[in-house]
Amino acid sequence: MISPTDERTVNEASAREDWERRIYRRLTDTAHADPSLALAAPTGVRAEPGAGHVRLDWESVSGAAGYLIERTGPDGDARILQHGGSDVPAVPRPPFADTGVDDGDEYTYRVGAVLGADYPVWAWSESVHGHSLDTDAGELHVVVDAANVVGQLDRVWRMVGSERLTQLRFGDDGHGNDIGAEFAEALRRAHEDLGVTQVRAHAILHDDNHVVTRGANGSLAFDFTEVDALYDQLLEIGLRPIVELSFMPAAIAQDAQQTVFVYRGIISPPRDWAEWYDVVHELAVHLVARYGIDEVATWAFEVWNEPNLEVFWTGTQQEYLRLYDESARAVKSVDERLRVGGPSTAASEWVETLTAHADDTGVALDFVTTHTYGNLPVDVAPSLHRHGFDGVPVWWTEWGVGSTHFGPIHDGVSGAPFVLSGFAAAQGRLDALAYWVISDHFEELGRPPTLFHNGFGLLSVGNLRKPRYWGVHLAAHLGDNVLASRVEGDGADVLVQAWATKHDNGTIDVLVWNSTINAAVMNGDARLDRRVRLDVTALGAPSYRATLARVDAQHSNVLAGYPDDLEWPDAELWARLRAADRLDEQRLPDVTTNAGTAHFDFALPMPGVARIRLSTVTHSAGTDEESSR
Repeated sequence: MISPTDERTVNEASAREDWERRIYRRLTDTAHADPSLALAAPTGVRAEPGAGHVRLDWESVSGAAGYLIERTGPDGDARILQHGGSDVPAVPRPPFADTGVDDGDEYTYRVGAVLGADYPVWAWSESVHGHSLDTDAGELHVVVDAANVVGQLDRVWRMVGSERLTQLRFGDDGHGNDIGAEFAEALRRAHEDLGVTQVRAHAILHDDNHVVTRGANGSLAFDFTEVDALYDQLLEIGLRPIVELSFMPAAIAQDAQQTVFVYRGIISPPRDWAEWYDVVHELAVHLVARYGIDEVATWAFEVWNEPNLEVFWTGTQQEYLRLYDESARAVKSVDERLRVGGPSTAASEWVETLTAHADDTGVALDFVTTHTYGNLPVDVAPSLHRHGFDGVPVWWTEWGVGSTHFGPIHDGVSGAPFVLSGFAAAQGRLDALAYWVISDHFEELGRPPTLFHNGFGLLSVGNLRKPRYWGVHLAAHLGDNVLASRVEGDGADVLVQAWATKHDNGTIDVLVWNSTINAAVMNGDARLDRRVRLDVTALGAPSYRATLARVDAQHSNVLAGYPDDLEWPDAELWARLRAADRLDEQRLPDVTTNAGTAHFDFALPMPGVARIRLSTVTHSAGTDEESSR
């Protein structure tokens, strides 16, 4: 007889084999894309040498979602840059740093604009030649004008991915960790510390929530007891759900044996489209009756998850569009104020397809969602504009440093500057950029085998904060008023970026980070390390209290020194890990401004993040009172 443990191991191995076999098989085919949509070749392509990188720049092309970069090496081999395995090779805009190049070699580049991540290049630019420098990069100069507010910070991290809310009901994971309690605490931290207000979660219609059953007479019966308990808990934490309409209930599935993951989410179309309509309609009716239309109108209904991947949808693209139509009609039949959207695709695909479909048919499209891993989000605004959806919210409902389960970069420091690059790039373009996921209590291909297993979470099992959590934390604790800033020097704006803000109480935060999306060098390349000189000008107070917070291999990195071969810590090591689980912040000498300017100098490794905080200090009766408590 096979033991439960052995059976679980067999199931996990089977799920992983199935995932790896099908994950890259997509339903997308734009080989015969409409030539009337062809984009012009980029012009003005330039390649400038830098220490450890080649800086590429070009003129933007109207209507482009992004740009592919082809690099030919000294061996004559021409390849599209894949950034070490990103699911979307297109970069959203110029300029761009090509890293991982060899000093002394000359490379040839050309650039092509694409209509979407799933569309081809119609016309390539003229070729240019470039090489990296084998000299010292010198000092980078960051200048902040503390008197010049240029905009308001858009907190696009307000949404986060959470995997299955069903885990809130789970108990011990077999290693002494309470899954449900830790998952709930992770969500609470996301809300209270990171300012998260929305959660996108898989599988509310999964059969472990017992939503739909079929009676002996063939009629459908609905029970939302389990759904209510999960959403009640979410709301109690202070979070609102993005209702992902998946997976297919077995009672209405065309083929209930077509599943994904260890928990066997059914990925089949319905056998009767009218029954899918009924399921979505009854869910929406129930939610409005329980929580009220004013509340549920602030939620959103997202149709399915990554239907462009065979591993998540066994139907065709046209069948997904039918699924979308039926879902939208069902939601809107309850109340027009309820929001519905999609296509919730992997790798930023089908945005053009869905917007064109909605334009042609008049079906409701209240928001657009898609996903990207290992790269910055492309620009879908041109697709929305082409089809009359200007102003429709754009949400990346999954986004992260890598898409591979147990990939080698998930737990590393590179995630911290990566999230900051994404949040900065999203300003003015996206309405939400949801990191996937909040917790390493994640069960798609089985439970975590070790504590630090390169899981997708911002938080580990046990809710230790990984470096990328600190990246989100530093963004979340910026002020609302964005200050004018500029970066000058080798790697400016393509490796090293800066973000400066002012709080209402006068506190000034300056975030500076050093990052590349090239996963091949994300764990470090000494040629990309930089020295930064920071000048904060036009300061209004005579003196400030100054602190420096850092996230790099040696700072704010709970994994530093953790043995690679250790599966789970004992009680003593857990205590040491919790003591080390903090943001590394040091007090600097108080700043007395010289002609309204404060000067700082610090090292910034790649990957690395530094935050200078200047807090005004009032002096009274021999005591200092800091204004930014």
